[in-house]
Amino acid sequence: MGKLLPLPIIAELCIISFLLLVLVKPNAAISVVNFGAKPDGRTDSTQAFQKAWASACSSATPVTLDIPFGGFVVQPTSFTGPCKKQVTLRIKGTIMGPSDYRILAQNNVWLRFYNINGLTINGGTLDARGQSFWACRRGYGNCYKGAQSITFVACTNVLVSGLKSINSQMSHMSVKSCDNVAFKYLTLLASPESLNTDGINVQHTNRLTIHGSVISTGDDCIALGPGTQNTVINKIACGPGHGISIGSMGNTLQEDGVENVVVSNVGFWRTTNGVRIKSWARPSNSFVRGITFQNLVMYDVLNPILIDQKYCPSNKCPHENSGVKISNVKYINVKGTSKTKEAIRFTCSPSNPCNGIKLKNIKLTFGKQPAITSCSDAHGSSRGIVNPRGCF
Repeated sequence: MGKLLPLPIIAELCIISFLLLVLVKPNAAISVVNFGAKPDGRTDSTQAFQKAWASACSSATPVTLDIPFGGFVVQPTSFTGPCKKQVTLRIKGTIMGPSDYRILAQNNVWLRFYNINGLTINGGTLDARGQSFWACRRGYGNCYKGAQSITFVACTNVLVSGLKSINSQMSHMSVKSCDNVAFKYLTLLASPESLNTDGINVQHTNRLTIHGSVISTGDDCIALGPGTQNTVINKIACGPGHGISIGSMGNTLQEDGVENVVVSNVGFWRTTNGVRIKSWARPSNSFVRGITFQNLVMYDVLNPILIDQKYCPSNKCPHENSGVKISNVKYINVKGTSKTKEAIRFTCSPSNPCNGIKLKNIKLTFGKQPAITSCSDAHGSSRGIVNPRGCF
């Protein structure tokens, strides 16, 4: 039997333990229910969410804002900073859009987070209930523009983990003018017949990570727009949808470029495109450079590898040359099946040819038949086994 400590030492240790419990507090936690939110799936809880956010954002210590189990109906709302300390949203239930789709459709954004440094969102579900909006658009009615489900604008040090977003009217998530953002283990779902329901749209953002997520929508799984830099996309299941895109670029003459992007370990299932770079055929000072696509698997993809500098999704197309300069783009370890015979297509600008395109270890087939490559105004090199054969 061990020797007992003297009573004075035991008393001193007890005092120290007590002081630690008092002085080193865990994050304070508050609940939206305490501010009047009702988890019944019917009651409008918008004001309760706004009051709860104001309390959390003004806290002098790091705080957790709880959204418990149940359904909370919330109208278009902005969660605005700066906040005094780190705020964590711990979502266990479902945040629901109003039953009348027009309430969201008249706004560009449903849930907006603006000017916040230090934000974490854990778990939960967003249900924008966009089915009626999609039906209206398919019927060419007066449906308004539609809303993105959740947007981060001018935010820094953001982590979103385990969030599920379903039935968005337009894009599920967008990121604009942010720095150091991480999205992990997301599930983004919308009907393949829904229009413009991109998974994640990004613009003017530095240091972005998207990891371990499932994205199945009616548009791009991920779209990286002007001003996106230092981005890592890893372990994504994409499809159905339009694949992962850079662009569209060349929307204006003066436009920030996209650079330093790595897309790796992605599976594409019956998507319209695999990895695509797209720009309008008009003058621009923009650029796309330092891009790596590696360890990709294509299953029945219409356009597995695509650069399109004559992008035009409608009949109103510019007929000039794209000014967007595309360079140093690598495709490494890409395999699978193409739904069309043309598995690789590089349609570059005659006045600004693509340069530094590199193909290494490519194995794409057209079903059980060989696929082909099509190139115009593209320059680069091939290494290892490249099927279909490159143009370089």
